[in-house]
Order: sequence, then C-alpha cells, then structure tokens
Amino acid sequence: MIAVERFTVSIPEQILVDLHQRLTRTRWAGDYGNEGWAYGTEQGYLSELVRYWANEFDWRAQERAINAFSHYRVNLEGVPLHFIHEKGQGPSPMPLVLTHGWPWTFWDMHKVIRPLTHPAEFGGDPRDAFDVVVPSLPGFGFSTPLKQTGVDFMRTADLWVRLMEGLGYSRFGAQGSDAGAFVSSQLGHKYPEQVLGLHLTFPMPLDANTNPRSIPPPEAYAPDEQEALARTLRFLMEGTGYVGLQSTRPQTLAYAMHDSPAGMCAWFLEKRRAWSDCNGDVEKVFSKDELLTAMTLYWVTESFNSATRFYYETAHHPWTPSHPGPRVVNVPTGVTIMPRDVVQMPRSWAEQYYDLRSWNVLPGGGHFAHMEQPERLVQDIRNFFRPLRG
Repeated sequence: MIAVERFTVSIPEQILVDLHQRLTRTRWAGDYGNEGWAYGTEQGYLSELVRYWANEFDWRAQERAINAFSHYRVNLEGVPLHFIHEKGQGPSPMPLVLTHGWPWTFWDMHKVIRPLTHPAEFGGDPRDAFDVVVPSLPGFGFSTPLKQTGVDFMRTADLWVRLMEGLGYSRFGAQGSDAGAFVSSQLGHKYPEQVLGLHLTFPMPLDANTNPRSIPPPEAYAPDEQEALARTLRFLMEGTGYVGLQSTRPQTLAYAMHDSPAGMCAWFLEKRRAWSDCNGDVEKVFSKDELLTAMTLYWVTESFNSATRFYYETAHHPWTPSHPGPRVVNVPTGVTIMPRDVVQMPRSWAEQYYDLRSWNVLPGGGHFAHMEQPERLVQDIRNFFRPLRG
C-alpha cells in the first residue's frame, strides 16, 4: 500500500486577488486583420473572456464542484501526484484509470466520472460500474511542484502501475486521450499482465513524437477515411508549431506565461477553439466558466512550465519497446473516434498495432472527447469493457 492523504482544493485568497489585479492590468498587443483567427488568438474574444475572468467568474463555485469528488495526494519516487478516486456502486466495479492530456486538466474528465461509477443513476446497469481513478499528469495541476527532469509518458505509466497497485488494484483498465492515450498505450504495451483492457479516443504510435516514419502513409487510409486523412495532414503541416516550441525551448515560453494570465489564456484558448468540434465558436463546446476553470487550475498551481515540459521530456527520451512481437499493444483495445479530432490514424493501422476489439466513429466531437461527448463516450467505455469483466 502507499501513503495517500486526503486533499481538498482551497486556493488562498491572496492568489486570487493577485490574479484579478494582473487581469485588470493586461497590456493588449493590438490585433488587426485577424477576424478568422488566422494569425492566432483573436483579441476581441480574448479580451471579452479576460474581462469575464476578472469580474464575473466565480472560482469558489468551481472549487465547490471540484471538491464534490474525493481527492488525494501521494508522493511516488519523488514525484507528487494528485488524483481523484471514486468507488463504483455495483456488484463488482472494475478498476479504471483515466488519463488526460495537454492542455487538459483532470477536470476535463469530470463529466464521465459519476456515470462510470454510478451507472444506475444515469440509466445504466449497475453491473457496468467502475472504480475510477483520475490522476493529474506529473507536473500538471495539483501534481506539483515537480522538481525532477525526465518524467515523460513512459515514466508516467510506471507511476500509474505503482499508484493502482498501491490502491489495491493488481489488475485494472486504462482509458485516455491526447498524452493520456500515450500513457494508456504504454501501460498496455509494457504491463499486459496488469491491464485488463485499453480504451482510447486518440490512438497514436508510441514513437510518433520522435519517429516521423511511424505515421502511416496516405495509402493506408480507406476511401471512407479520406476526410480524416486531409484533416490529419492539415494539422501536421499547420497546427504543430506549439509542439516544436514546447519540445525544444519550453522554459523560454514559461516566463511569459507564468507572468501573464491573459497570455496564458490566449495560448490555451486557441487550442480549445481549434481542436474542438465548435465550427469557430468555442462556446458551442465550452462555456466561459468551463474554459476559465481550466485556465485557473493552471494559474493557481503555477503548472504551465512543468506541464509544458512534458513535451520536452517526450521528445528527448525516445520510446523504446519493452518486448518484441507483431502487435505493439497486445491487450484488448477499444477505440472511439471523434470525427473532428485533429489527427486520426487509419483503422487498418490500429488493427495491426493493437488487439483491436472495437472501433466506433461518433457522429460529432473533437479532441476533447470527455467534455464534448461525455454520454456517448461513457456508453462506448461500458460496452467495450463489459466482455472483459471477470
């Protein structure tokens, strides 16, 4: 067992006062000819959001909602970890670890937690209940302060195994997207004896960040996947500038973002708008309060720097396989595809890479599946894991 301690989110008032003062003193850069966000975050909407953040956003209300869940902290191998741990209500709940990505926080998973732990309350079958663990990635949110270098998705997967074992779960399921999909796939690759099954919304080659040849060629995409191919190629050509910066010089960027909440907001907001299925109107997917809860979690925990370094660590520690074999991930795998996600691998690739048991393309949704399509995602997770229960 591990020495976990209960944790309550309670941000000191002076931090919130300082945030308000910084927001009201924002020195705007000026913006012109940018109505379609072609140059980046458009100042008109950003200034509206920043004014709301300073004058109307109620952090304490969000804090109360966050504290409705059971939070814990633990230090594993010198790495501070925060996690939600909610027990399922059913005859035999399956342990399930949910892993978020960047620029997500643990709170981007909150809409699926209760339906997974208490299915009967949401029209489901109690036999589909899960014990849900939602950690904050190392260096993200309350998994801070991170003082170690070298903590990448491979190291995170190792920590997740120790965390789950320490909570009494010798075998468990894993689910994730974005960086969380890399962590989850690594769990399935390296720890097949512990992982009952793997569910992803963003399947990618584990060496995608360091080996461009790992990305399937265009001819691997089926005729009905041509739109996904076009979207993927467009993102790889036009949407990955942030990856280059965060993978090479994250510390230089951090000074600006650590000092300016408006600047940090602009950096994250552009991704929330561009990567979600919102057709250019980010509030079709995220309310102002939802956007600013994520921004505030990064700001009050001072985690922009350490979270951004996750890209650097991944880029500078190339993935190495733990075992040979025709399948990289040889545990039962289910995939739920969001049709407006930024990158989509072809099904033919997934069938070779994973022990693929299900592949479901939803009618809508972008990169932030747990926030955009929580009900459909929950149903897919239940359906996938049902045959894998003991």
